[in-house]
Amino acid sequence: MAFGKEIVKDEVGVVKKEERLMHYSSFHQILLVGEGDFSFSLCLARSFSSASNIVATSLDPYGVVIKMYKKAKSNLEALENLGAHLLFGVNATKMKLHTDLKMRKFDRIIYNFPHAGFHGKEDSRPMINLHRYLVNGFFRNASGMLRADGEIHVTHKTKAPFSYWNLEELASQNSLVLFDCVAFKREDYPGYNNKRGAGSRCDDPFHLGACSTFKFRFSPTAKQSSGVVC
Repeated sequence: MAFGKEIVKDEVGVVKKEERLMHYSSFHQILLVGEGDFSFSLCLARSFSSASNIVATSLDPYGVVIKMYKKAKSNLEALENLGAHLLFGVNATKMKLHTDLKMRKFDRIIYNFPHAGFHGKEDSRPMINLHRYLVNGFFRNASGMLRADGEIHVTHKTKAPFSYWNLEELASQNSLVLFDCVAFKREDYPGYNNKRGAGSRCDDPFHLGACSTFKFRFSPTAKQSSGVVC
C-alpha cells in the first residue's frame, strides 16, 4: 500500500500538505464514475482527510443507491461532510454534457469495474458487445474532460472473457493511449467494497480474481499500439 505526504507551496506561497494513496493525490481533481456504495470515493477522501477535490457519481438516483447498498447512506454522509461533490443519475456515456460536469476538467478520471449489467452469459458475444459499448462511450466522454497530463484509470479483470473487451483498442478509438497497467489489490484501498450492483444480490461483492488498473492518456497517435503488456 502506497501512502505518502509532501509539503509544498501554492502559487501565492501558502504551505499545503499533499496526501497520497496509490496513484492518487489530494492535489488531483478527481472524477469517479459508476460508484456503487461510494466506498472507493470515501477511501480516497479519508486518505486525503478531505474530499474537496473529489466529484463522485452514480448512474442511479440517490434514493435507489441507498436502497441497494446498506452502507451507501453513511458513506455518502461522510463524503458530504468531507466536502465531496456528489452527483446521481450520471450516465458514463453522456457525462460530458451533464450540467455539473460540462465545464470541468480533471487530473484523474476513475471507473472501477465498468459493467453493462447482467443480461446474459459474460462470454456471449452480445454481452461482450454491450460492455464494449459502455466502455467506448465512457472513453469518448472522458477523453474530452482531462486536464493537461490528466489520466483515465479503468480497473478491470484481465482474464477471459473480460479480456475480450479489449480496453486498449476501445481507448485508441478515442485518442487515448495505454501507458501503464498495474495489478489491482483491494487491500491497497482500506474500506473499499466492490459490489455486484444489480439484481437481488446487488450489495454482494463479486470475485475479483486477476485484475489491473489500466492507465490512459490523451494522444494524437493513439491508433498505434502502446506495447504495454497487462
